Amino acid sequence: MTSGCLKRLAWIGLASVLALASSLSFAESYPSRPVKIVVPYTAGGPVDQLARGLAERLGKSSGQPFVVENKPGGNTIVAASMVAKAPADGYTLFMASSASLAVNPLVYRKLAYDPDRDFAAVSLVATAPLVMVVGNSTPATRLKELIPYIRSREGNFAYASNGNGNPLHLACALFGSMANVDMLHVPYNGTAPAVASVLAGDTQMTCDIVLSSMPQIKAGKLRAIGIVGPRRVEALPDVPTLAEEGLLGVDAAVWFALVAPAATPPEVVAKLNKEVVKAIDDPAMKARFSAMAMELGSSSPQGVVDLTNRERSKWAAVVRKYDIKVE
Repeated sequence: MTSGCLKRLAWIGLASVLALASSLSFAESYPSRPVKIVVPYTAGGPVDQLARGLAERLGKSSGQPFVVENKPGGNTIVAASMVAKAPADGYTLFMASSASLAVNPLVYRKLAYDPDRDFAAVSLVATAPLVMVVGNSTPATRLKELIPYIRSREGNFAYASNGNGNPLHLACALFGSMANVDMLHVPYNGTAPAVASVLAGDTQMTCDIVLSSMPQIKAGKLRAIGIVGPRRVEALPDVPTLAEEGLLGVDAAVWFALVAPAATPPEVVAKLNKEVVKAIDDPAMKARFSAMAMELGSSSPQGVVDLTNRERSKWAAVVRKYDIKVE
């Protein structure tokens, strides 16, 4: 080997060592200024409250403010696209949903971001179980009554969702597939008008986050048929799961994970993961959100990737069957 080659190898080695040292030094001092968590929903809602609760604990543990910025719109696409283009320095994070990471790539013909290419997973944060509800004009109190009733309507039974291709739409579609019933989908621009349509009798059913429908259920204005998930929820202890009622394979909880822009230094991601796990494992934090029917739970970065892949496989079959596409 010539002396020129040896010199080049030496320079390459030195550059690698310096880059590693710089990265480690950056991670040790991180964060040295405020960190922004972008939330793809409006202020005041359950996900916003979740992000603010997490931000408060991360701020206390790091000594730097973690600030929530709300960027609703486009089934989380507005916020996701913004964070995908942000500097990969750990100072802009995204409270991604299952829609952002698993569902949108399946249903949108064109997407302004690529969740696999553009994000580095930090940790799972929470899961929000769904509940299937019907209006009082629907003469069914249990799943075993509802399925025959839907079949008797011969395609004239309508369910509402908060938008075409949204996880709540897919949850009802999954139910239709597993129960082998024919239903009409009526998409609305948001959860509130979807629930309002069921209350008014314009549609007969919807699948919703438990927290959103709970006041109407407890007031007797909506009837809970079952939890669309693997277990009952503390907030509605008397409502069985669909599996308990005899319909297996309908598990459609919405989940949320913290992610960063893709090229964020691994040391920063690891540091964030450690702090997020600590914050989420706080008993007071768990109790607060359990009362809101949200199950807090952390994971490794790879755990988020694995969950995303499992969810895509599940929803891909539903998307193909019903040809669900959004322009």
